[in-house]
Amino acid sequence: MPAPIIYYIRHGETSWNAEGRLQGVLDIPLNDLGRKQAAEAGNILAGLFARDGRSKSSLSFVASPLIRARATMELVRRELKLPLAGYALDDRLREIAYGRWEGSTLPEMQVADPELFARRQSEKWTVAPPGGESYVAVQARMQDWYASLQADTVAVAHGGTARALMVALGIETPLSAADLTIEQGAVYVFRDGGLQKYS
Repeated sequence: MPAPIIYYIRHGETSWNAEGRLQGVLDIPLNDLGRKQAAEAGNILAGLFARDGRSKSSLSFVASPLIRARATMELVRRELKLPLAGYALDDRLREIAYGRWEGSTLPEMQVADPELFARRQSEKWTVAPPGGESYVAVQARMQDWYASLQADTVAVAHGGTARALMVALGIETPLSAADLTIEQGAVYVFRDGGLQKYS
């Protein structure tokens, strides 16, 4: 079987995204802009399927179990005119855990623990926040998730898991991916060893 195509969507904006707070594995709901971004991603996806002659029924749909990803998936499926509940959840797609840093902004973390903050800024892929996980660990679970795919898939997850997947598939390096902005309201298509963004 050829490598599966992944239509990857980051969840829409939350109030914590807007405030620059790290959410990690905390369940923060979408805000109004986030709901619009999710619908826009659904429209983009519908256009890609029409362009490529793809049948929606031939694809798997899977989301991170966090509420912001599930709500995004349901808004995407509404735009595709699919039943809202017809998708799977996979815990491997959950966001990177930031441990004690969850709920904080970057300046707040810098004040709270300047030494660890500076170390993580320079070695972001390998250094974990206190009680959290490293990008190396997220990369391993994203590699495991990718290896388990049986069909072309629409996945709704997070910025951290997108970066980790890009490194797992050799599209980015840990250095280039660490600070990469993953756009909300866009569709990232992983296909044939490459990546294209549609927004």
